[in-house]
Amino acid sequence: MLLQTTPAKPAHRDGNVLRWLGAYTASVTGDVVYFLVLSWAVARIAGPAEVGLVLAAGAVPRAVLMLAGGVVADRLGPRRVVILSDLVRCLTIFAAAGISLGGGGPWPLVAVAVIFGAVDALFMPAVGALPPLLTGTGQLTRVQALRSLSIRFGNAAGPLLAALVLTAAGAPAGFVLSGVLFALSLVLLWSMSVLRRPEPPRESATTDPRGSAWRDLRDGLRHLRRERGLLPLVVVIGLGEMCFSGPVGAGFVLLADERGWTAGVLGATLSAFSVGGAVSGLALVTVNRVHRPALVMALSLSAAGILVAATGLASSAGLAIGFSGALGLVSGVAMVVGAGELQTRTDPRYLGRVTAVTTLCTLGLSPVLLPVAGLVSARFGTGVFFLGCAVICLLAAGIAVATRERG
Repeated sequence: MLLQTTPAKPAHRDGNVLRWLGAYTASVTGDVVYFLVLSWAVARIAGPAEVGLVLAAGAVPRAVLMLAGGVVADRLGPRRVVILSDLVRCLTIFAAAGISLGGGGPWPLVAVAVIFGAVDALFMPAVGALPPLLTGTGQLTRVQALRSLSIRFGNAAGPLLAALVLTAAGAPAGFVLSGVLFALSLVLLWSMSVLRRPEPPRESATTDPRGSAWRDLRDGLRHLRRERGLLPLVVVIGLGEMCFSGPVGAGFVLLADERGWTAGVLGATLSAFSVGGAVSGLALVTVNRVHRPALVMALSLSAAGILVAATGLASSAGLAIGFSGALGLVSGVAMVVGAGELQTRTDPRYLGRVTAVTTLCTLGLSPVLLPVAGLVSARFGTGVFFLGCAVICLLAAGIAVATRERG
């Protein structure tokens, strides 16, 4: 079932959407600051092995509980869940500041990471499910374009803020900064109003409190499978994220090392990718509606596949930087259009569960290529790894072509 199209202000001029965007930006930036400060604090207390242990302690409950978080968001409503989970995250981070100030071993910070990861599993599906309840269907691609800009800003500003605070005042102040950002996110979410609520369920136990959570989850997975074009769209988004995160997360580092390029070239290559993505986000904010979104995704993913392969074969630093910028541009288009289309197609009663599945796919599949990147590059060369990523990208494009356009 598709959401009905309702007249709405342009997303970039809608105060309600902008409050959500501000909250999301503060949350992303706070996340980045938190993870960097946590890693720094544990490294100072213990060592590199313990850093990996603490980060894993947070990642496991996030992945395990993500689908349950989608069920909770649909049962209680995304706004309520996102406010409560943001409050718990805020309090947890301030507790981490106290723990860090008091000294001691890394185990209290392990507990902080576990709690934060578990609450994140509630927060992420809920905050992702909010946009269709804040504005009209025709504005969802714009909202996703704004969201992509928010993520890029947070990923750029977070490390800088964390480095400044850690240098000036140490880990306790870094945790306080992260907590303040989460508090800002909480205030903005509290001031936000939901304009559209999911319609009452039919005879299914979709949101019936008497029904089991397991039944709700199965109901959501059935909806994902049966709704026309929804499951292929999730697959396309998951494969696309796998492709883009692989080269950017590890491939560029390995390519620079193999070619003997300097750290400055590596930084320029990564920055070019981010700038390209930001340009695509800004461009899509100005677009009222994307016509034939499946075709747009297919063309963008095809171009991305070609550019990924070309980047792996680049013989000069200038070519690699240019290809990286173009890759950021076309991959940004594919991901924004895909996310907007996913939210447009999804029945509002299932937004939390579908968002949870998509988030789990993007978070779960992306790290798969990180160890593969090293193994393939060591045995066959970095160019072969990039070619493999290109094949994945072209596979996603093929699935997008096969996806029927929504009517």
